[in-house]
Amino acid sequence: MEESVSAEELQLLARLIEAESAAESLDGKVAVGAVVLNRLSHNDFPATIQDIIYQKGQFECVSNGALAKIGEPSEESVQAATKAFGGEDPTDGALFFFNPQKTKGSWFWQREQAAAIGNHVFVR
Repeated sequence: MEESVSAEELQLLARLIEAESAAESLDGKVAVGAVVLNRLSHNDFPATIQDIIYQKGQFECVSNGALAKIGEPSEESVQAATKAFGGEDPTDGALFFFNPQKTKGSWFWQREQAAAIGNHVFVR
């Protein structure tokens, strides 16, 4: 894990991973975390993990209140956040993800697909 990562950032990312992908495999959880971190180095997104996660309209779990209900994330979600901070990215640079069972007729389908892991499709 990078030295510049605070305990608060790790915890927040793990909570987001838990809220967005609790039923997914470890690889799927790491992928969700990687999307947030990929946005850190992209000019179209805010410059902090907190601002990326809380950017209006970006993550359903923020909009519907599920993130706020996560007190302690699972050990696996913390492990996934740690792996993502360590540079693991099973999405190969994806900036977005969606569940095709829940997302129909969206602009997501027009983006380049980077990976499909579990119930999520990751796009650039």
